[in-house]
Amino acid sequence: MTAKEKLASLRTEMKRNNIDAFIIYSADPHLGEYLPAEWKERTWLSGFTGSAGFVVVTADKAGLWTDGRYFSQAPKELKGSGIDLFKDGMEGTPNYIDWIISETSEGSTIAVNALVTAHANWVDLDKKLTKSKRHLKDSPLLNNVWTDRPAPSKNTVFIQPIERAGQSVADKISAIREKMSSEGATTHVISSLDDVAWTLNLRGSDVKCNPVFLGYVLLTLQECFLFVDVEKVSEETENQIKKAGVAIKPYHEFFDHLSTLKEESILIAPNSNQSVFDAVKNANTIIEKPVPGNLMKAIKNEAEQKGFKTVMLRDGVALVKFLHWLTHNAGKEEMDEYSIGEKLHEFRAEGKNYIGNSFDSIVGYEGNGAIMHYSAKPEGSKKVTNHGSILVDSGGQYLEGTTDITRTFPLGDVSEEFKKDATRALKGLIQLSIAKFPKGTKGVQLDALARMPLWKEGKDYNHGTGHGVGSFLNVHEGPQSIRKEINPVELQAGMVMSNEPGYYFEDNYGIRHENLILIKTWKKTEWNTFYEFETLTLCPFFKSIMVKDMLSQEEIDWINTYHKMVQEKLGPLLEGEVKAWFEEMVSPL
Repeated sequence: MTAKEKLASLRTEMKRNNIDAFIIYSADPHLGEYLPAEWKERTWLSGFTGSAGFVVVTADKAGLWTDGRYFSQAPKELKGSGIDLFKDGMEGTPNYIDWIISETSEGSTIAVNALVTAHANWVDLDKKLTKSKRHLKDSPLLNNVWTDRPAPSKNTVFIQPIERAGQSVADKISAIREKMSSEGATTHVISSLDDVAWTLNLRGSDVKCNPVFLGYVLLTLQECFLFVDVEKVSEETENQIKKAGVAIKPYHEFFDHLSTLKEESILIAPNSNQSVFDAVKNANTIIEKPVPGNLMKAIKNEAEQKGFKTVMLRDGVALVKFLHWLTHNAGKEEMDEYSIGEKLHEFRAEGKNYIGNSFDSIVGYEGNGAIMHYSAKPEGSKKVTNHGSILVDSGGQYLEGTTDITRTFPLGDVSEEFKKDATRALKGLIQLSIAKFPKGTKGVQLDALARMPLWKEGKDYNHGTGHGVGSFLNVHEGPQSIRKEINPVELQAGMVMSNEPGYYFEDNYGIRHENLILIKTWKKTEWNTFYEFETLTLCPFFKSIMVKDMLSQEEIDWINTYHKMVQEKLGPLLEGEVKAWFEEMVSPL
């Protein structure tokens, strides 16, 4: 079916159920950013493939709300769908609830699937709709519309050994229980997949590029249950987690089990799905607090930090070989954005313990580089030759850690304005890299450091500057961030984050420079404990697009010092023509 035909089928179902507006969030029951194939409802309906965004459908209108990362991509994918783009966060774009109210009359029924709706969204919807004399209803309409929905994965759940995890399951559960007790909780629901995987030192492959599996954890002060498809758990895995006091129950029994809880104080994260809240709200006390393990997971222990540094060597070698291949073969052999991403995967696959990409590679040639989360398709992706610029944002999942790196570079002649913009973005990366900041600092307080070189020219970028990164887990990990929006989570030693300022000139070029950085203690003074960043990523920047006169001596020194470190660590692992090219790449500016 086309998107228009799918919309028509949905509207028929809406009419049959007396529903005036239906919201399709980009979500699964675990509210992750990346979804199992069977839960990509918004993508199935609209054709829009971005990781963020939701669709609202009324009897005669439909709209997609998404953020600045997808303002260029969304119109292309929505073309002919009958769904309008609403640029979320831009002046003049209505809040989606206000839009629903304006498009419906008093007494109307607005529906969502509570199983894939965050509790926080439900509460906001319910409050505003009730105030405007409209009714919110749980109604999973797409179950009757998406009739060929893919079957859930049967991939095996496997162990993340203690030498890589750095902490036992028993110790993690004990630490979480201490936090539960301090909050007055007797029971705790863990529904986010990376938190489930981290807590139990398990991994899986139910979600593309994310080593997680579908499961819930129900933790009391005495017991711990993992609800999972039991066919996916080997005897070895079951025996290991049993030793930590974890019992396995079938995934489909989770909500039945919740309904048996009475007079408990249950700690649930506000971004858990509404069905969880509905199952326990009448007979229990609910404590809405972030998952305690979420912050624990973000602070990497010594074993996890060692894992990151180990995989950076392998990833750096793969990237150098790839960059040499691409810059020397563009224009000589036929290639396109998609085939380039596949070639990069091949170089990474040569590395030890490589499992796969940490996200679908973003290979944006010339104007496509301005599409921030562009994903080239096997058919119809842009041909790449030896002129203009290319942006490559990619990452790998290795058993010891996760990588995420972006390099923007020329394949031929580029404009002076491109070089200036590339230099401004690089200056931003450097200014964040050399920052020193006191304990208690939030990401929003550092964000301006990366943007200032662009701001001075009246330029900016519509994405965050930094996100957390998992340890052989999700490439996008919270709760910390570095971005314009206020996030109350303090930056702490042990957190691994991205550093990725950019600039995007629509239909002309995109620029992003990205390294991963580790927060570590710098020194303690009479004022406070101060932190600094250690750069983990090992890969040259392209000096040919740097305007040296725009760089301060401090910035030049940082580039030279960084390249010297890259040379010392990667040089012994390279040989032949690749090494000779690499040595020139890392020579002093």
